[in-house]
Amino acid sequence: MTALLYLDDSYLRTFDATVTAVVGETGVVLDRTAFYPGGGGQPHDLGTLTDGTHSWQVVRIAREDGQIVHVLEGGAPPPPGTALRGEIDWDRRYRLMRMHSALHVLCGVVFREYGALVTGGNMGPDKARMDFELEDLNPERVAHIERTANERIAAGLPISWRTLPREEAFQIPDLIRTKINLLPAHIQEVRVVEIEGLDLQADGGTHVRNTREIGGLKVIGTRSKGRINKRLEIALVDDAVDEERGE
Repeated sequence: MTALLYLDDSYLRTFDATVTAVVGETGVVLDRTAFYPGGGGQPHDLGTLTDGTHSWQVVRIAREDGQIVHVLEGGAPPPPGTALRGEIDWDRRYRLMRMHSALHVLCGVVFREYGALVTGGNMGPDKARMDFELEDLNPERVAHIERTANERIAAGLPISWRTLPREEAFQIPDLIRTKINLLPAHIQEVRVVEIEGLDLQADGGTHVRNTREIGGLKVIGTRSKGRINKRLEIALVDDAVDEERGE
């Protein structure tokens, strides 16, 4: 079982690991990894693995038979037992962290203002979308959501994450903000992400430590996906965000 280092430290850029298995012609399984494998709308990480002599590009992370497989380019994969140093494409990862946290701010604002649950979402480094169970998304409401979200971002709210036993986690009101509970029944430990005073929900992705790192968000589009299903599309506003990014 691969130890998932990103669950505890989203800011970990480099790590040491050992190959435990080779999968197919291009994949390796590691005993530990900081690469986010994708999920919950957040894309997988990119980066490199090196044995000190040769380097491989990590171009995809796949989940196969319960394993995290790092799909490589750059020649035959290293054999089991090889000691490697991994490095995350940090600029891309950090932007995804900011975007993911921005979506949680958006989710928290919409839930608090309108009680709306999330019906879908996806993100990339440059833009993201989130669908809500809303009947109305008029221009005035959109402007209010954007303004309120940016006020919360500018307030510098701490963001933290922890893992709880499933039974304890599900005692938290409104922990699941999606219309359908996507958390499989066999998951007995639940990671929760909290934006202090705004949002608390189950989530397995990577986040920044403070809303101020997000910079800001801008609603760049809206769409009706049905009578009670409305979409908000956002982009990041790139204000000063380097203060706490782990430089």
